[in-house]
Amino acid sequence: MMGHGGQRSRCECWWIALCFFFLLYFEEHVSAQIRYSIPEEVKDGTVVGNIAKDLGLDIGALAARRFRIVSGSNDDFFQVNQNGVLHVHKKIDREALCDSHSACVINLKIVVENPLEIHYIAVEVTDVNDNSPSFSEHEKRLEISESTARGTRFQLKAARDPDAGVNSVRSYKLTQNEHFDLEVRDQGEDKLPFLVLQKYLDREINDEYNLVLTAIDGGNPQRSGTLNVTVVVLDNNDNRPVFSQDIYSTHLKENIQVGTPVVQVQASDADHGSNGEVTYAFGSDQHPNIYEIFSLDKLTGDIRVKGNVDFEEKSIYKLDVQASDNGQPPMKTDCRVVIKILDTNDNTPEIDITSLGKMVSEDSKPGTVISLISVTDRDTGVNGKVVCALSENVPFELKPSVQENMYSLVTKGSLDRETVSHYDITITASDLGQPPLSSYKALSVQVSDVNDNPPKFILNPIELYMIENNSAGAPILTLSAFDKDLNENSVISYQIIKGNGTQSDMTSFLNINSDTGAIYALKSFDFETIKTFQFYALATDSGSPSLSSNVTVNVFILDQNDNVPVILYPVSANGSAEGVEEIPRNVNAGHLVTKVRAYDADIGYNGWLLFSLQEVSDHSLFSLDRYTGQIRTLRSFTETDEAQHKLIILVKDNGNVSLSATATVIVKVVEPKEAFAASEVKNAVKDEEENNMTFYLIITLGSVSVLFVISITVLIVMQCSKSTDYSSKYLQEPNYDGTLCHSIQYRSGDKRYMLVGPRMSIGSTIVPGSNGNTLVIPDRRRRDSGEMNT
Repeated sequence: MMGHGGQRSRCECWWIALCFFFLLYFEEHVSAQIRYSIPEEVKDGTVVGNIAKDLGLDIGALAARRFRIVSGSNDDFFQVNQNGVLHVHKKIDREALCDSHSACVINLKIVVENPLEIHYIAVEVTDVNDNSPSFSEHEKRLEISESTARGTRFQLKAARDPDAGVNSVRSYKLTQNEHFDLEVRDQGEDKLPFLVLQKYLDREINDEYNLVLTAIDGGNPQRSGTLNVTVVVLDNNDNRPVFSQDIYSTHLKENIQVGTPVVQVQASDADHGSNGEVTYAFGSDQHPNIYEIFSLDKLTGDIRVKGNVDFEEKSIYKLDVQASDNGQPPMKTDCRVVIKILDTNDNTPEIDITSLGKMVSEDSKPGTVISLISVTDRDTGVNGKVVCALSENVPFELKPSVQENMYSLVTKGSLDRETVSHYDITITASDLGQPPLSSYKALSVQVSDVNDNPPKFILNPIELYMIENNSAGAPILTLSAFDKDLNENSVISYQIIKGNGTQSDMTSFLNINSDTGAIYALKSFDFETIKTFQFYALATDSGSPSLSSNVTVNVFILDQNDNVPVILYPVSANGSAEGVEEIPRNVNAGHLVTKVRAYDADIGYNGWLLFSLQEVSDHSLFSLDRYTGQIRTLRSFTETDEAQHKLIILVKDNGNVSLSATATVIVKVVEPKEAFAASEVKNAVKDEEENNMTFYLIITLGSVSVLFVISITVLIVMQCSKSTDYSSKYLQEPNYDGTLCHSIQYRSGDKRYMLVGPRMSIGSTIVPGSNGNTLVIPDRRRRDSGEMNT
């Protein structure tokens, strides 16, 4: 015996160890459900269990992690404190909460955050014997014929006890008598008492019996209830109706149409006449709802649907039908009708959203939890199975939880607030019934901004064309950048990037308003000194960390008519623009007397010089070419013509406000011999003057050439350092007809601008196919020639 006991003890130890191993294994892989048990009717504040301790949670961090109940009973029977203890919040009546024949379990969902955890708690409410058995009536009256045979059974009203299990009705007891005995029949979960006749009745000896039926439950201590039974003894009608079967069973779909037949009960009576006529009625011990849902034809025994049949309200109905004849006294018998309700897909799923926040940062990683979603369906089986889905084209997805019909809404891709700043998500829950039913729930998610976009300029590079002689301190350009971010992430400040301090670096002469981007020139620029320069500006946002971008600004100085023409010939010894020319009297018409030469430092029309006779002693003798400055004779000289003539030549440019200079030429008419003698002296002097003029001309041409080489070098460097297709060309061309002329072209991308000098062909500046982008200057020479001739 001792050996067998030790071996059994070892087996029990191995079994306990094996169970413990499996418990630990499943605890690592599944979020297990904790189950507590409490009796009903306990006081408020009664401790159910320490959830934090049972889950292994840090009690000190429960408040910070927002430890709370997020779902459960609608009546809030339980609460948790900050120490993780679950306690009763209000009195619990198990009979009012649950069906008396099944376990009463309240499911709770516990949530803690940072990180997010969901735990499921089941609290079973156990029954206590707090209800006594009771009958629906205090007295039952039975009429029994004296000819009733021994062993006849009469059904009595069954007692009802809301308690469950052993606390429900367990037995019946009848007062001691010699005629009647008590029989209790088990029909499913119910115990039905029957009064059984043990000895023949004799109305002449006793016509009435008063009995007491006592119902006793199985609680400790026991509770009981009584029913007064009065038996009245009647004469004859000695056959009672008999049903074709004791129990009728059928199936019925819920929501079936009113008036639909359910089942027909049939009873027969061997008596004749009124004693054999059977009528039907529901038993007196029926729930009041039965009369609202079903109807019974008292003559045919047809049971039909009278009201709404809902599977979710009740899945099975047990009806007691009584058949009675019309004898005196009438004889009765009972049968039971069991109607099982079949579920149909008539309930749409219900969606419950527990949102953790309506904002999600655009730099959130995939898998970030947005909301917790639970779905329920009151239907059963396939009709209660639910599938959830999200609206299309959203960077979110639903991840199922360990518990059925629980989901987490998480991000599945990257977010970009600048592309989409707000998402309206539609959650669709569809069951698997036929046809399926669906419900929808909308959830709004706002994407918050992070500083992930640098400022941007609309144009880069920027080309600025600025007229020379600008006002110092005046704004010349306002930079504008934009940032796709919001709030402080889009607040932009500007600054100029300092150059390398070379001669071409003009950043020291520029200032910028950091808030508005307005750039001010601190000096006045001169086209004749500098024609173009470049600088860089920086735009920085106010995010953390800040982002920035720069822009290249190419500045082109445009010419203004700010230089007066300079007379190169004639020039006297004291520097004044005066000269004396001697010609023979016998010269013919068209003889070249002299040529006035002038120069203007401006370009284009501002440097295009025109010559005119401001004053002349005889208009019939001399002519002046307005473009070349050549003075020629109009006719031959006569004896009456004066020997000396004074010509004042006006040289003016073509600027909007033209500038001018004058030169004086004295023409002396001499005899041919004197003219020949004087010509040798004059030629020597003239050679010297021409040498001086040539020297000045060489200096001028050299300066222009140097400027041209510098401009070409700068353009080549800019072209190599920038990918943008822009260029500037400066072309200077000396005109040896009397005026030093030059022209400048500006090219930017496919646009071409040209300022031309006096001897340049206007038509030659037009590039074939580019007339739309070429500045065409009207031929003022032809118009001025017409005016002069008139």
